[in-house]
Amino acid sequence: MGLMDEMREVMRRKQYAAQTEKTYVHWVERYIRYHGMRHPREMGAGEVQAFLTHLSVEGEVAAATQNQALNAIVFLYREVLGLAVVGVMRKERVVRPSRLPTVLTVEEVSAVLAAVDVRHHLAASLMYGAGLRVSECLGLRCKDVDVGRRRIDVQEPKGGVARATIMPERVVEAMERQLAHREVVHAKDLEMVDFRGALLPNALSRKFDAAPKALGWQYLFPSGRLLAHPDGRGVVRHAMHVSSVQRAVREAALGARIARPVSCHVLRHSFATHMLEASVDVRTVQKLLGHKDLRTTMIYLHVTDRRMLGITSPLDRLA
Repeated sequence: MGLMDEMREVMRRKQYAAQTEKTYVHWVERYIRYHGMRHPREMGAGEVQAFLTHLSVEGEVAAATQNQALNAIVFLYREVLGLAVVGVMRKERVVRPSRLPTVLTVEEVSAVLAAVDVRHHLAASLMYGAGLRVSECLGLRCKDVDVGRRRIDVQEPKGGVARATIMPERVVEAMERQLAHREVVHAKDLEMVDFRGALLPNALSRKFDAAPKALGWQYLFPSGRLLAHPDGRGVVRHAMHVSSVQRAVREAALGARIARPVSCHVLRHSFATHMLEASVDVRTVQKLLGHKDLRTTMIYLHVTDRRMLGITSPLDRLA
């Protein structure tokens, strides 16, 4: 078994998200290539520092991305190779500059959603209306949606802690249409002899044989095409790709003539800020967002509407 295969196996055993696995493998491969394909066992803190310096100076990589690369290398040494050099490498962590999140006004959000194409409109609405990350939104399974209780369960969130959030009344009809559409697509998939269903998290498919083909486990927002199963036998239907929604939101923002850069995460930022401006308790917002630390949620208090805070500029008081 190769080193990368061994790393993937360890990450899956520890139930890391598929995207995290892909990202970590990418950075470890870059680290090894940078040092001329030397085995990590032959390298240490000096080589790690040289690689991070290369990313910063030559690659002009942001602090957050440098830390992401370091996290991947730390995982390799600590969890896969079991080497104590990790303690030295942690000193190389980069301090991220403090930035306030970009937040849209209610009018700007309305303009963006009005400009999003039909295929991506419900997903964009949920990122703003329920405070979902784009990965959480596209990771939703049909069983995670409870229209009757107006509830959405986020089962595979960043950080691994499941949570529940609200389903906006405004999306109820669209959600019912999406569920009906999903049922039709799934019925057609089941007619295929080589259809294996959906990939399940945490090896659940080995525990529940019928689960991969059950409607409840299918992705709410499906990909437009079937792909080969990882083991090479049969086909599966993944979720819609993240880049598809990200592109749709960016194009909608341009169509709405918003000068600031708008991403899917800006919709989530806007959800948090607008909830606080509506006098929702900050701890409630914390739970809806799935933040482990209240301080992460508190940053949105710094960008709340000045009118809500009752603040007037001295310029506005001049005669």
